[in-house]
Amino acid sequence: MKYAFSTLGVPGMPVADVAALAASTGYQGVELRTHPEEPVHLDLTTPERSAVVREFAGAGVEILALAGYTQVAAPGDDGPVLTALDRLVRLAGDLGAPFVRVFPGGGDSDRAEADAVAARRLGAAAETAASVGVRILLETHDSHRTGQDVSRIVGTVGHKHAGALWDVMHTWLGEEPPSTSHASLSPYLGYIQVKDVASRDDLTPLPLGEGVLPLGECLSLADPDGWVCWEYEKRWYEGAAELPGLLAGGLAHLRAQA
Repeated sequence: MKYAFSTLGVPGMPVADVAALAASTGYQGVELRTHPEEPVHLDLTTPERSAVVREFAGAGVEILALAGYTQVAAPGDDGPVLTALDRLVRLAGDLGAPFVRVFPGGGDSDRAEADAVAARRLGAAAETAASVGVRILLETHDSHRTGQDVSRIVGTVGHKHAGALWDVMHTWLGEEPPSTSHASLSPYLGYIQVKDVASRDDLTPLPLGEGVLPLGECLSLADPDGWVCWEYEKRWYEGAAELPGLLAGGLAHLRAQA
C-alpha cells in the first residue's frame, strides 16, 4: 500500500516544503489542494507548472491527485462546470497527477435529477481526462455521501476515466457500513481518503487512531497495491494540532491497520 497526505492539513505551505515534508516523513505521495489561496491553483503558468513537477520529482514524491472544488451535480448550466473540469483535468495532466477530486454538490435537487446531471457532466469531461491520462474521482461527500450514492453516478457514466474517491468519514456520517461502501465503490475506486474525529457532533480533526472512525475495518478492505491519503482538515479547524508533527505517527498507524 502507498500513503499520501493532503495539503489541506498544511494550508499555504510552499511546494518545496510540502515535497520535503512528505519525503522526510515517509509518505510516497501528496494530494494537492487546488484552490486560489494555495501555491498550486488553476492559473499556474506553464513555467510554474514545470517548477512544481521538478520539486516533487527531486524529492522522490508523487503528486497523487489535485483536490478540486467543482460540484458536478450542482444546479445550473453545464458550461461553467465543464469549463472548470477541463481546467482542473489539464492542470493534472501537466503536473503528472493521475487523479483529480470533484464534489457532488447536488444540494436539495431531486436525487434522480442530480444523478443525471452529474453523470452527464462527468461523461463529457472523462473524454478530455482520458486524452491526458487523468481519472476524475467523485468523492463521497455532501449530497452523495455514501458509496451507494456515488456508485449510482459513476456506474451510469460507464467510463474508466470517471471513478470514485472514498472519504471514509462521509460514508460513516451517512451510516453506511464500510463493507457496503467498499462493495459499492470498489469497481470504480481511485483511492481512499482517511481521517479521524471525536464524534458526529465534533468533526475537529484528530491524530489517526485517536477518534471513532472505523479506520481498521476500512483499511482491511483496501487494495494492498492502492493508495490511502490522510486528509487532515486543519484549514477549517484552526485550533487543531499542527499536522507536520503528527505525520510520522499517522503513517505508523496506517501501516499497522493495513
